[in-house]
Amino acid sequence: MFDPNYKFTVVERFLKYAKIETTSDEESKTFPSDPKQLELSRLLVEELKQIGMQEVEMDEYGYVTATLQSNTDKNVPVIGFIAHVDTSPAVSGKNVNPVINKNYMGGDIVLSKDTTKIIDAAGNPELKDMIGFDIITTDGTTLLGADDKAGVAEIIDAMNYLIKHPEIKHGKVRICFTPDEEVGRGTEKFDVKKFGAKYAYTIDGGTRGEVETETFSADAVVIKFNGKNVHPGYAKGKMINSIKIAARFLEMLPKDSLSPETTEKREGYVHPVSVNGNETQTIIKFIIRDFDAEKLKEYENMLKGLVENTVAQFPGSSYEFEVIEQYRNMKYVLDQHPQVEEFAVESLNRLGIKPLKSSIRGGTDGSRLSFMGLPTPNLFAGGHNFHAYTEYVAVQDMEAAVKNIVTLVQVWEEKS
Repeated sequence: MFDPNYKFTVVERFLKYAKIETTSDEESKTFPSDPKQLELSRLLVEELKQIGMQEVEMDEYGYVTATLQSNTDKNVPVIGFIAHVDTSPAVSGKNVNPVINKNYMGGDIVLSKDTTKIIDAAGNPELKDMIGFDIITTDGTTLLGADDKAGVAEIIDAMNYLIKHPEIKHGKVRICFTPDEEVGRGTEKFDVKKFGAKYAYTIDGGTRGEVETETFSADAVVIKFNGKNVHPGYAKGKMINSIKIAARFLEMLPKDSLSPETTEKREGYVHPVSVNGNETQTIIKFIIRDFDAEKLKEYENMLKGLVENTVAQFPGSSYEFEVIEQYRNMKYVLDQHPQVEEFAVESLNRLGIKPLKSSIRGGTDGSRLSFMGLPTPNLFAGGHNFHAYTEYVAVQDMEAAVKNIVTLVQVWEEKS
């Protein structure tokens, strides 16, 4: 039973974190990609020490880790909880001004400083389950940062609760706050052995009750079309324009399938994300996604076939084709450790929250961590409309996430 008199700190913490700019930089080669992230990380170190966590440190890469020591005689596996401090570069994270819309009574939410930005009830069906809730939004000029500062705040509040309630038995808990998740580098310097957990959970999901144990498998493909450039005034019969080769190739891609705009649920896709070039060389970058890793090879072979077909239409041209493995469906690993999902579902059931088992049409740090030897599904943090001006999170959902973390460590102790 969760202490009904406990004074949650999650909202106060989240509002503080949201105002600190931590936008990651996808063009940067440094780690973290932008040192602004370290301002929040240093604050988290101090707050973790204040609540009584042990072994609190921030390493040279900006990873913040801490320990809650076991208080049970049982041999309980070390469990980790992970969230990221950075926010998406898709929308500004500077001068964030969170707004609390108390006692939501339904309908659209018009954002205060830009009334053209509207969280419409029709397009956000989750709102129908939030009647009476207090909903935190942006003012319409920035993102909010619930992805994933809500997760950070929830983990710290859960640790605070456990420290203030030593009667709750639990094994050793490790926590980590990472940089650069939003630019796909959150696990780049992560030391699984040093972290020391046997299993972990990222607190980075959306809707209350989500337990995500499956992600896309992902590769990147870089295609370079090589033409021949000569002075355009004397180019007849000589120039081979690589831009036109690339355009011909792109026109040959499937029109009604295998793209993000034509797929859903468990359907994969082949997606061009950038084109850059001139007459001599044009480079097209793709991301390739499917839940079934074997299908990636099919998609890549299809692309290569189209490339070869295209180049054959431009005698004297050539191509380069590179496949870069990105991550694999964490389900391949998590299926070997079914208790990680089972205990997460048990925790939700104890709290009366309906478990929502779902698959992520994307990836998480848990994808890579699972294949690095740390099985890591993703649990809800309560946020919605990530990476957008219309991002929002309900106070009550953040508090439910705190309860879920607390209950989950109890489940692991009891089942061990």
